[in-house]
Amino acid sequence: MSLVSAFKCCVAAMAGLLVSACGETIGPAPASFMTEGTPSALGASYRLGIGDKLKINVFGEESLSGAVEVNAAGQVALPLAGEVPAQGKTLTQFRETVAQRLADGYLKNPKITVEITNYRPFYIHGEVKSGGEFAYKTGLKLRDAIAIAGGYTYRADQTYAIVTREGAGEVRIPTNGTVTILPGDNVRIPERFF
Repeated sequence: MSLVSAFKCCVAAMAGLLVSACGETIGPAPASFMTEGTPSALGASYRLGIGDKLKINVFGEESLSGAVEVNAAGQVALPLAGEVPAQGKTLTQFRETVAQRLADGYLKNPKITVEITNYRPFYIHGEVKSGGEFAYKTGLKLRDAIAIAGGYTYRADQTYAIVTREGAGEVRIPTNGTVTILPGDNVRIPERFF
C-alpha cells in the first residue's frame, strides 16, 4: 500500500468517526431533572448548599432568631448551637438538628422554623454571550437560563447542554425539553463542530 493510499484510508476513517460522533443522539433528560425544580418538589427535596441564605425563628427567643448563611464549610453558625452542619441536608433535617442542639441543655422543647430567603446562584458558561454566575429563581427552565446568559453564540450547539448537578454528576440534556435548573447547577453550552 502506498503512502498516498494509506493517507486516504486514514482520512476516510477519521471522516467516518466525525460523522458518527456528530450524529449522536441525546436521550431524554433523567426524570429527576424534570420534576425537582418545580416549586413543590423543590421545597420538599431541596438540599442546602454553600451560599444559601436562611431565616431561622426560635419561638420565644428573639436573640436566637435571625438571618444566616451556609458558610464555605457547609455550616451555619448559631448562638448556643455553635456550627451546625447544613450542606446536603433538607430543611426538615437541618431544623431537627438545630432543635436537637438547642434542646441539649439550653431550651426545653424548642419550637423552630427555617425558611430559605435566597437560594445559591447557578452558573452557565460555554457558547453563550454572557456566561457567569446568576441569581436563581424558582422554576427556572434551561431555556430561560440560556436567555439570562444572553442567548447562544453563533458557534453554539443548540441541541444539548451539559448540566453538572450535585449528587447527579454531569448529564447531557436536550435543550428542547422542559428541564428545570436548580440552585448550584453548572450549565455548559458546547461548541458545534461545523
